[in-house]
Amino acid sequence: MITAADIMVVTPHPDDAEYGVAGTVARWTREGKCVIYVVCTNGDKGTNNPSVKPEELAEIRKQEQMAAADILGVREVIFLGLPDQGLEDTPQFRKQIVRLIRQHRPAIIVTADPYRRYVWHRDHRITGQVVLDAVFPYARDHLAYPDLIEEGLQPHKVREMLFWATEDINYRSDITDTFDLKIAALRCHKSQVRQLDVSNPEEWLRKRCKDIAKDENFELGEAFHRIEITW
Repeated sequence: MITAADIMVVTPHPDDAEYGVAGTVARWTREGKCVIYVVCTNGDKGTNNPSVKPEELAEIRKQEQMAAADILGVREVIFLGLPDQGLEDTPQFRKQIVRLIRQHRPAIIVTADPYRRYVWHRDHRITGQVVLDAVFPYARDHLAYPDLIEEGLQPHKVREMLFWATEDINYRSDITDTFDLKIAALRCHKSQVRQLDVSNPEEWLRKRCKDIAKDENFELGEAFHRIEITW
């Protein structure tokens, strides 16, 4: 069954969305909005433990992501299962995202900023770029994929995009009341949190969110580059 969604979060790996947007997701779901996740890779290389096999890690991370999404009230998690560290900007990947946009018809899409100038995981750059291209023009234009129209998937215009981990912040979201849910969801990713070089992840993240909100009228925030799509 296809779920119509208000917001689609497209994340490169299991756990990326919890760092980038989980507090805002929790606020949206509290407001009654339908949020779905699209997880692009299986995360099978995300470990410094040489004893863990890739296929085992992929299953662990899938279960962690499902648990985190449940805490946040995410309606559905779609796993594309593409290889970790193996994303490419291909017509096939782009079409997968276009198909999902036309199926779920979100007003807002959230993903990783592809334009960071410094060290940034390549899967994040590729995901952000592919999603941006999928939104415009491919999901919108009826001649982009005639075969999708034959399947009943009509063009869809996304109204707004938010990019996390951006160097060009123009929008800050109030997560003061949902920070605890962000932390709880992040803790579900035990395979990843234990690898952080941070003695107290909650304290580290609270400081980060407090710094984001320092010029706002709320205590804790998440930061994005936000664009409205008017064409």
